[in-house]
Amino acid sequence: MTRRGGDDTTANGRDRGREQGDSSGVGRRWFLRSSGAAAGAALLAGCSSSGNGSDGNASGSNSSGNGSTGNGSSGNGTGGSDNATTGGNTTGNATASGPLGVESFRGSGPLVESRPPLDGTRIAELPDLSGTLSIYLGGGEGGLYTEFLDLLGQMYPDFNVELRTASSAQLANTLITEVNSGSTNADVFWAIDVGALGVVADNDATVELPTDVVEPVPESFRPDNQWVGVAGRARSVPFNTDTLSADQIPNKVQRFTDAQPLEGSMGWAPTYGSFQSFITAMRLLRGEQGAKSWLRGMQQQGISEYPDEFLISNAVADGELAAGFANHYYTLRVKAARPDAPIELAFTKGDAGALINAAGVEIVKGTQRRELATNFIRHLLTAEAQEFFATRTFAYPMVPGVPPVGGLPTIDELNPPQLDLAKLSNLEPTLTLMREVGVL
Repeated sequence: MTRRGGDDTTANGRDRGREQGDSSGVGRRWFLRSSGAAAGAALLAGCSSSGNGSDGNASGSNSSGNGSTGNGSSGNGTGGSDNATTGGNTTGNATASGPLGVESFRGSGPLVESRPPLDGTRIAELPDLSGTLSIYLGGGEGGLYTEFLDLLGQMYPDFNVELRTASSAQLANTLITEVNSGSTNADVFWAIDVGALGVVADNDATVELPTDVVEPVPESFRPDNQWVGVAGRARSVPFNTDTLSADQIPNKVQRFTDAQPLEGSMGWAPTYGSFQSFITAMRLLRGEQGAKSWLRGMQQQGISEYPDEFLISNAVADGELAAGFANHYYTLRVKAARPDAPIELAFTKGDAGALINAAGVEIVKGTQRRELATNFIRHLLTAEAQEFFATRTFAYPMVPGVPPVGGLPTIDELNPPQLDLAKLSNLEPTLTLMREVGVL
């Protein structure tokens, strides 16, 4: 694998839990299967960071239990930022005889034990990858995505990747400039957030993906076939089970501002990119005044500020907080390190608090390797690749035949808002209103 340097300082088992609810319409409460996985279980650092915040570190473990860790970098800015690191070691293209088994892609630890049979396209069913592909990789997966590329390299000795890494926002701007000037250097853009993908697509810098490639993915994660999601992350409410019962968690995010059991005992991370995407979704769904009103209401609730959402989830597990706002996989990471921690997840319904974002991929306009790029995307949506994202990063798989880990509800069991995810890239109005109410 050949890496081209980018600017790493940036401006961004299906055991299902019980369902509890009360007569007021409280929604699903999902109880995660206990885990004794090692603390190095992989985490998808799939969120952009803006303002003065930084994303968490992403640590990955391979199927034999040996971990590799890449630490994200952070930067100050107003336009959004990512952690753009490529931690971990690359092994080059090792010769292998045929496709690797699914066990080579699967993570380790009790969270991923007893996985059911997987359904979906298998790598063995696809044409071999052969040739050189230029990939712009935007975001902070700490080497996890490059580990996946290394696995492909082991399978296909004639496949080589020229990799450029930087923030999703930076690479999106670079791609638009290159396409407009007729000097496209990338074949594929792979980004941790769909906002960056949407910006590139909206600037007529992508080509349409074949329907037969993307059709297994829910329509909201493949708009007009311009890009397709490969791994998802859901907003959630981690709560301490020693402090709260499930039916004390509102099923609408607007109700948190006057929920008495939560007064003075919740946490948020306003400088964290995923939180800002959540507020952006609220602004788009309820208007700027609605978003401001909610932020002020939570301030009056005495909510505590944390630098990132992994710390929030740990604070919930420690009993320092009763509940908080965080991406779903941080609770899985806590449970992996501390199987007996009194922390579970709740999800709101049909509002910004139920937002599902994604990492995704698109083909860049002007590529001379469209067939190879298309075949590469097919590989990202195979059962093996989706198992990689589910069990090594704790992300939501994008194809129905691969279930999430730890007893999480599937994507179709959640109730996200109807929202064009590409519009989440318009972050500046969100940062402005957050500053106006004193949250930033």
